[in-house]
Amino acid sequence: MADPSADGDALELVERMRIVIQGTNMDGHCREMLSSAFDRFLSMEARRLSKRLLQRVRGQRERIAAIVTMLSELDHVNENESDRSVFAEMALLFDEISLTAVAGSAALREIDRVKAEFPLEDRTEPLEEPIAQWSPGCAAPTK
Repeated sequence: MADPSADGDALELVERMRIVIQGTNMDGHCREMLSSAFDRFLSMEARRLSKRLLQRVRGQRERIAAIVTMLSELDHVNENESDRSVFAEMALLFDEISLTAVAGSAALREIDRVKAEFPLEDRTEPLEEPIAQWSPGCAAPTK
């Protein structure tokens, strides 16, 4: 499974590249077109990362629900239980819930961080549409 922080680092790298390009000698149209492409890429990547993290959180919620179902066996255990391993096994289930909840919480915080740093634009047109037509003037080096 990919590390979500690695994806976040990639988003930050692309953002730094966009900032550097804005400071170049490119003419306004070319710089604006390239900056728009970077913004669009960042938006798409932030959305992709947020979706993947949310899927992970939902999986962790399902895992916790399954563990809670297993814990329902506690209703059949009493303080005089002769098999002491039952208590150790139930404790492990609670530990697993704790670890899973921490992972889910971290993923939700990562979604919040991504949304704060790379706000998703509300676009009415599909993201697959071309941004602008690349012109030969943008490809030619400036003197």
